[in-house]
Amino acid sequence: MAGLASALSWAVAEELLRSNPLAGVRGPARPQPRRHHSLAEVRQLLGYAEQEVERASAFLVAEPASPRRLRSLFSAEQDLLLVRLAADSGARRGELAVLRLGDLDGRVLTIERGLSHGVLGSTKSSRARRVTLGATTVALIHHQFDSWAEPRPTPMGDWLFAPTPARKTFMTADALSHKFRRLGRSAGVENPALHRLRHGVATHLVEKGKLLKAQARLGHRARPRPCSTTPMPFRSGRLLATR
Repeated sequence: MAGLASALSWAVAEELLRSNPLAGVRGPARPQPRRHHSLAEVRQLLGYAEQEVERASAFLVAEPASPRRLRSLFSAEQDLLLVRLAADSGARRGELAVLRLGDLDGRVLTIERGLSHGVLGSTKSSRARRVTLGATTVALIHHQFDSWAEPRPTPMGDWLFAPTPARKTFMTADALSHKFRRLGRSAGVENPALHRLRHGVATHLVEKGKLLKAQARLGHRARPRPCSTTPMPFRSGRLLATR
């Protein structure tokens, strides 16, 4: 709109047009800045997810033979892991969907795959990256695998996010988004979305002066930019990364 208005103004000044057809016309509204989830919202999400795990565990103790209670507990544990890992790693939803236990070496998580439109491939940037997770997140991952592996007569798969405890296949990116949205609404968080959690990680790191770390964590290539500009995913706000 600005380019068109400038061209028409030039045409009028050069007497190529008698009048400016855009005179008095208002341009389209500017897009709102990308919002992120605040630290308070992340704590709210984590607190609610932890309560749901405790609640599901209590129901399973009361009905240990109930398949429905088993499914509820597994789903609640996946919700908790999703919030913590998304906040800790800054990974995209398509990257989270296809993470495997084998991608974790100590506290270092290698992100080298992505899911786009249901197709498994490389990450959006086509580059692998490594991030160091918090000790609590790593302990949660191992606990969830160990607790479901013990009673199983057959070997488990190693997808972090799966529709069943057998973990033979991964969840889709859309399924993870729906899971997070449902959890967030139940927790009372306004407009919950995985991408808002991801950009909160960037905001938190940039506010601490760690711009290159934010770019590396989110998989953005470091590019020279004018000093007067700020990388788009990192504009304004505060965040969070819970370690």
